[in-house]
Amino acid sequence: MNGILCVNKPQDFTSFDVVAKLRGILGMKRLGHGGTLDPMATGVLPVFVGNATKACDIMPDNTKSYLAGFRLGQTSDTQDVWGNVRDISDMAVTEDDILAVLPEFTGRIMQLPPMYSAVQVNGKRLYDLARQGIEVEREARQIEVSSLKLTEYAADTREGKLEIACGKGTYIRTIINDIGERLGCGGIMTSLVRTSSCGFALADCFTFDEIQKAKDEDRLEELLLSVDKAFVSLPKLVLGEAQARMYRNGVKLDMARVRGILPDCDTYRIYAQDGTFFGTAVTDRENGLLRVGKNLG
Repeated sequence: MNGILCVNKPQDFTSFDVVAKLRGILGMKRLGHGGTLDPMATGVLPVFVGNATKACDIMPDNTKSYLAGFRLGQTSDTQDVWGNVRDISDMAVTEDDILAVLPEFTGRIMQLPPMYSAVQVNGKRLYDLARQGIEVEREARQIEVSSLKLTEYAADTREGKLEIACGKGTYIRTIINDIGERLGCGGIMTSLVRTSSCGFALADCFTFDEIQKAKDEDRLEELLLSVDKAFVSLPKLVLGEAQARMYRNGVKLDMARVRGILPDCDTYRIYAQDGTFFGTAVTDRENGLLRVGKNLG
């Protein structure tokens, strides 16, 4: 059994918990997930099954989108409602106040990783240090927030929701914390749903119960998506029989022989003439060659 099984991750499960649960349901060990989700978060978690695990670290589309609940007027050690409250403010904040600062958190920005995170400093996970009450210096990292929209806000409770589309390595609770800091009142995340990840949406996802039911009815294959669905953002290249054989053997291809059908791109998704997905290929323009990127066969 090979392919991508999209899971609607329940709250209080880590991404590793999801994989462990699925190993029991599917009865197989070769599983991997595409994009860690914090235990309190729910939503899209692509799980790679069988040979598809080779694609876990090379997915070209790393964009993710979220619906995040927030509350202004508080800060916590974890930057969310599940942590210990540090400060409280009764400062009034209007919707216009929030809208005015959102552009500052859109585009390519620098973000300081939170102490409660898996980032390593001097070989130690920050969350391990945080649990010991230790706070260390961290280096800010560049992230990209392509979209940040306020979808709900109640001025009386100072609670609302944000729709966020961003790249890899973005901490949503830190965005909310930093917005609250910019407003002068503090802010914490109260809920988080990942609505899309790596090109997959909530509509593609199944719950544990639905997966178990499919297993009991011997129709698990129906839930699996083809691994090439994770590569649809790359241009498609279909190889002839001889070229396909060379590709499968790791032989570099002469770009001049395929130039007529090659769009101007650095990486391609590769297929045989019968529609079989092979993997990816990368251009070596200096030498005029097309080499194997990742053979997923």
